[in-house]
Amino acid sequence: MKIKKDPKVDLQKNSSLYFVIGLCLILFISWQAIEWKTYEKSVFDYESLTVQEEEEEEIPIINQPDLPPPPPPPPVAQAPTEIEIVEDEKEVEETIIESSETTKDEIIEVERVEIEEEVEEIDVPFAVIEDVPVYPGCENVEKDQLRTCFQDKINKHILKNFRYPEIAQEMGIQGRVYVNFVISKEGNITNIKMRGPDKNLEKEAHRIISLLPNITPGKQRGKPVNVPFSIPIVFKLQD
Repeated sequence: MKIKKDPKVDLQKNSSLYFVIGLCLILFISWQAIEWKTYEKSVFDYESLTVQEEEEEEIPIINQPDLPPPPPPPPVAQAPTEIEIVEDEKEVEETIIESSETTKDEIIEVERVEIEEEVEEIDVPFAVIEDVPVYPGCENVEKDQLRTCFQDKINKHILKNFRYPEIAQEMGIQGRVYVNFVISKEGNITNIKMRGPDKNLEKEAHRIISLLPNITPGKQRGKPVNVPFSIPIVFKLQD
């Protein structure tokens, strides 16, 4: 005889459902246990601050002494009722103003004023001057040959008075010294300027040019003028 089970009494009917519910419940409890946080209780001490009320300072009342009354205003000067007329004892001399206008009969004397003409010093270069300076010995040369004669005489003067500085020779210094000077309207050599590679060479060039004789000054429009002139002096050592 086979035993029949009552479906209402069957315990395994919903076992899988109960298992899933139980598993979910356990997971939920485990998750809550992991996420559970605890905080330390902090103890705060509160102090009471007692604020005292400021006492109002009593200002003593000082009785000031009575000030003296201000002085009365000065009396107002009253004009006199009667005016006395006083005669002048001193006689005043009247000054007579004479007229400065002149008549036709009067002769006016005017002093003569001499006006001096200011002579401007003009520098005319040697290359463009009308009458070139005349070096001593070139007086009888024709006018168109005066420039060449002047330059030849200057070169001969330099060769005659040329001395090579010993210091420059020992140091092997050589080069070209450019000399500029002015032949004044009186015929003197002035304003000598040098530009060269060494001071010793410049000094020697200055000495040579300062030995130039007095020269007949150049003329522009018939009047003596200053004539600038430049010439190079070459210092060269022999091999």
